[in-house]
Amino acid sequence: MTETQTFRIASIPADGVGAEVVAAGHSVLDALESASGGAYRFAWEEFPWGCGYYTKTGKMIADDGPEQLESFDAIYFGAVGWPTVPDHISLWGLRLRLCQGFDQWANVRPVNFLPGITSPLRKADSTDLDWVVVRENSEGEYAGFGGRNFAGRDGRGQIATQSAVFTEVGCDRIMRFAFELARTRAHKKVSSVTKSNAQQYGMVLWDEVFADVSRDYPDVETESVLVDAMSAKFVLRPEDLSVVVASNLNADILSDLGSALAGSLGLAASANLNPERRYPSMFEPVHGSAPDIAGQGICNPIGAIGSAALMLDHLGLHDEAKRVQRAIEATCAQGVLTRDVGGDASTETVTGAVIDNLAG
Repeated sequence: MTETQTFRIASIPADGVGAEVVAAGHSVLDALESASGGAYRFAWEEFPWGCGYYTKTGKMIADDGPEQLESFDAIYFGAVGWPTVPDHISLWGLRLRLCQGFDQWANVRPVNFLPGITSPLRKADSTDLDWVVVRENSEGEYAGFGGRNFAGRDGRGQIATQSAVFTEVGCDRIMRFAFELARTRAHKKVSSVTKSNAQQYGMVLWDEVFADVSRDYPDVETESVLVDAMSAKFVLRPEDLSVVVASNLNADILSDLGSALAGSLGLAASANLNPERRYPSMFEPVHGSAPDIAGQGICNPIGAIGSAALMLDHLGLHDEAKRVQRAIEATCAQGVLTRDVGGDASTETVTGAVIDNLAG
C-alpha cells in the first residue's frame, strides 16, 4: 500500500467572517481527503489569534506564535480586523507580522471572471478576461519604515514620516517570479506598474530592474504603465492584461479593483508565498472581516475556497486544485450565489454546492 501523505495545515480564522469562510474551505478539503482513498490527509490545527485574542491579552498573536507555525506545510488564514481594535494594530500585529517574518514576498491574486456572476464591466459580457496581479509583499510602501515625533508640541505640531523601501533584491525576485508565471500562461506578457514620474528614487529603481530582468525573458511581451493609467486600463482594456506586477501598495489597490470588476471582493483568492519554501506560505481570501455581516451565515465563501485551491497547488496537489476551481465555476454557473453577487444562498449552501460539484 502507498503511504498516506500528510499535510499539516495551521488554521487562523482570526476575526469576523474569517471563522465562517475558513470553516467552508476546511469542509471542502475534508471532502477531497475523504474521496482520496487514503492518498493524502490534512492535519489541521487551529490557532485563536486575532482581535479577540488582543482584547484578552493585549497582543494579536502569542509571543512565540511564529515559532509555533514554522513547522507547518501551510497557513490557512481568514480575515483580520474588528471595530474595537485600530486597523494598524490588527494588521501589523498579525497578518503583516507573519508575511514579513516568514518572508512571504510574493502575493499572488488572480482576477477570475466566473460564470453566472454579473460583472459591472460591460466588456466582460463578450470578452474572455483572466489576469493575475503579482504583488511585491515584503517591502515597498508597507515596509514599516517611519515614525511619529513632536507629540508634545502645542497645536498641531506632531510629525509622521512613512518611507517606502525598494531594494534591487526585492524588485528582482518579484519580477522574475512574474515572468516565470507569464511563461505558463497562454498570453505571455508582464505589465509592470510604476509611478516613476513622481517617485524619482524607489520607482525609478523599480523601472531599471524591470528593464534588466526583461532581457532574460525575450519570449515574454512587456510593458511599463503608470499606476493611474493602469487603473484606467483595468476598466477600458482588461483584455490586454495577463500578469501585472506591482509594488506592495499599488498591487493591493489594483487587485481590489480587479476583484470588484469580476463581481465582488468576496470572490477573490490570494496566496502569500515564500517561494524558496524556507517558511510556510499563507493562503487567504482578499475580503476583510466584514463585522456588519459576521455570524449571519451569509458571507461569500468563494474567495476562501479559491484560496484553498491555491494552497493545494502549492502543496503539489495540482489535480485537486483544478477540481476545486472547476467546482467553484460549476457552482456559480448553477446560480448558487450569496447576496453580494446577486443571490440569496447562505454560506453553508454555497459550500455544500461546491462539495457536490467536486465530482464533476
